[in-house]
Amino acid sequence: MTTLTTPAVLPSPRDDAMHLYKAFKGLGCDTSAVIHILAHRDASQRALIEYEYKVMYVEDLTKRLSSELSGHLKKAVVLWMPDPTRRDAIILKDALINDAVDMKAATEVICSRSPSQIQQLKQSYHALHGGYLEHDVQAHTSGDHGQLLLAYLSIPRSEGLELDRTMVDHDAKALYEAGEKRLGTDEKTFIIIFSGRSRAHMVAVSSAYHSMYGHTLEKAVKGETSGNFEHSLMTILKCAESPQKYFAEVLHRSMKGLGTNDKTLIRVIVSRTEIDMQDIKAEYRKKYHKSLIDVVHSDTSGHYRTFLLSLLGPNRR
Repeated sequence: MTTLTTPAVLPSPRDDAMHLYKAFKGLGCDTSAVIHILAHRDASQRALIEYEYKVMYVEDLTKRLSSELSGHLKKAVVLWMPDPTRRDAIILKDALINDAVDMKAATEVICSRSPSQIQQLKQSYHALHGGYLEHDVQAHTSGDHGQLLLAYLSIPRSEGLELDRTMVDHDAKALYEAGEKRLGTDEKTFIIIFSGRSRAHMVAVSSAYHSMYGHTLEKAVKGETSGNFEHSLMTILKCAESPQKYFAEVLHRSMKGLGTNDKTLIRVIVSRTEIDMQDIKAEYRKKYHKSLIDVVHSDTSGHYRTFLLSLLGPNRR
């Protein structure tokens, strides 16, 4: 469920473009006006505003926003402008190619997306950057982690709920024998199963594993693997069970303790607002007994706070 609130009577994209242009004129930017418009328009509306702005002022709106805004607000607004698939392609390019490679962000985006989202993402990545996502992943990852990401990007998986119980039990047993039963870990088996099975199948395997061996598959993954490989396996498993719970945990970690990981906070709020943020908020409250909105409010400030809170929507009790 989305949290995005749009006006009851929507101004035309042309009017929005004119108001944005007006907000940029004069000394300093009318940041409140920019937020008031853009934080309350969905992806298709934002695309139309960009188009109208380009036609009317012969200027790229995102580039103008980038020059008018600064700090975390600029990062959040610029990342908000594209549609979800294009945004994922931008996040991945930034995570893989920059000097400071952000493997956690790259892993999260790839391993939390559905097969159809991954197909669209690969096309968008190629259209946007002129190269293939698989090539960039291969060039900037290594070992079991890299093999898992490449397999996850290339193997077609069902998005349906159908199950083969024999196959489920077989996979649960194979994972046990590849991990806890033996000395050392047969990572290849983990890669084959985690990259090649549907979400519904992985949930059933997790349940069967618990029934057969008395503890969770999650515990086994944590005990048998580490680093980026563990993170990718855990992301696949948790997103199979509940993407909303997974992203509630990611948001919690981004604001836990001293300081805030604003890059993660921005990425998750911006990329999930139009997908399932209402459900993420509910999971956050259930797990941490706090309102996500209250926590974001206390961890951010100024226009940056206003923008993120606008995306998060009302604080329903």
